[in-house]
Amino acid sequence: MQLPDEQFRAGHIPTELYRQIPPGTDVRKVVIVQEAPRSYKGPILLTFAIAAASVVVLLVIAFVIQIIAASVIAVLSASCGIGYTLNRTGKKGALPRPTAKGRLPRRRPTRSRPVRSKSRGFK
Repeated sequence: MQLPDEQFRAGHIPTELYRQIPPGTDVRKVVIVQEAPRSYKGPILLTFAIAAASVVVLLVIAFVIQIIAASVIAVLSASCGIGYTLNRTGKKGALPRPTAKGRLPRRRPTRSRPVRSKSRGFK
C-alpha cells in the first residue's frame, strides 16, 4: 500500500488525520471524504473557444481589408484614371517571347505514345 488512495480503501487512517479525530471516537466508524479530482474539461473548452474566436476575428479583419482595398482601387480608378490588374499567369501559362529575329521560338515535337488496344486487359 504505497498510495494514499490504497490506504483509504483498506481502512487505514493516516497519522495526520488520526490526530485530528477527537478522543473517544470509534475509529471504525470514521468516514474520510476526499476532494474530487480536478476536471480539465473547462480549461480545455475555454482554450478551444479562444482559438476559434481568434480565427473568426482574423477572418473578419482580412475580409474588411479586402473590402477597403477594393473600394480604394475603385475610387482611384474612377477619379484619377489609375487602373490595377492582377497578372496571375505563372511560368507554365506565360506566353513565349519572340527571339531576336522577331520570330517565336520553335517547340520541340512531342513523341506520340503507343496506344494499347482494350482487348489486352484482364477479363
